[in-house]
Amino acid sequence: MSLLCPDGFLSPLEIEAAVTAALAEDLGRAGDITSIATIPEDLQGRAELVARDGGVMSGLPLVEAAFHRLSPEIAIAAHARDGAAVEGGATLMTISGNARAILGAERVALNFLGHLSGIATTTAAFVARISHTKARIVCTRKTTPGLRALEKYAVRCGGGSNHRFGLDDAILIKDNHIAVAGGIEAVLKRAKNAAGHLVKIEIEVDSLDQLREVLDVGLADVVLIDNFDLESMRKAVAMVAGRLVIEASGGITLESAAAIAETGVDYLSSGALTHSVKNLDVGLDIAM
Repeated sequence: MSLLCPDGFLSPLEIEAAVTAALAEDLGRAGDITSIATIPEDLQGRAELVARDGGVMSGLPLVEAAFHRLSPEIAIAAHARDGAAVEGGATLMTISGNARAILGAERVALNFLGHLSGIATTTAAFVARISHTKARIVCTRKTTPGLRALEKYAVRCGGGSNHRFGLDDAILIKDNHIAVAGGIEAVLKRAKNAAGHLVKIEIEVDSLDQLREVLDVGLADVVLIDNFDLESMRKAVAMVAGRLVIEASGGITLESAAAIAETGVDYLSSGALTHSVKNLDVGLDIAM
């Protein structure tokens, strides 16, 4: 079966690049000198990949790629796929083949799976908290350098949505842009003149007065209300009255998410989905 999350695309090129870099970092110049010294070259082994804690899976294709990168002959029987919720103790994969290769790829495989499954599990918890509203949870660019595509994929595995992937795929005007460009009207007009017809324009505001100015100018597609209290959020939703998509941001936590979503905003963006998650505990048990 495909190990990928059915609702999230992850480029094979991203998988290959990430796994190759991680293995090179771990194996260094001389390889796994412990396994080379202690394990016969042709010894075969079998191992089980186990979820120590319950959670939502993400990263299984990288696990598969890590083992196959060291030994293409390794046989992998998958018992779960990305996006699946599993219970603690569940066997995720059975891996059979060259014992040195299994041990050489073990840590890289577990690092990817634990980190990405932690993101997916946290995202799923946010999604559940706001499921009674129309709002959706989205990630941000607060990602681990070099792992953005993987971490954003993990968010999708958890049922969340992605914000922009980089500075090049949407216009998001922040407070510093407004200050440098000379105000809201000036910055919106410049953005509109420069944007292609498929590029959305989002602008951040930190007060209801700024929101009123954005509405009066009328050139934005999305407004980001940053660090508003709940009452101000409700007023913002009433002011916008469906004319713009509304994104709420600023210190959003699992505990505050439901109340924010209930104000009527369309999206909640949280950097905590990627920068502050707990690693999901997964392990590799040898079963010779």
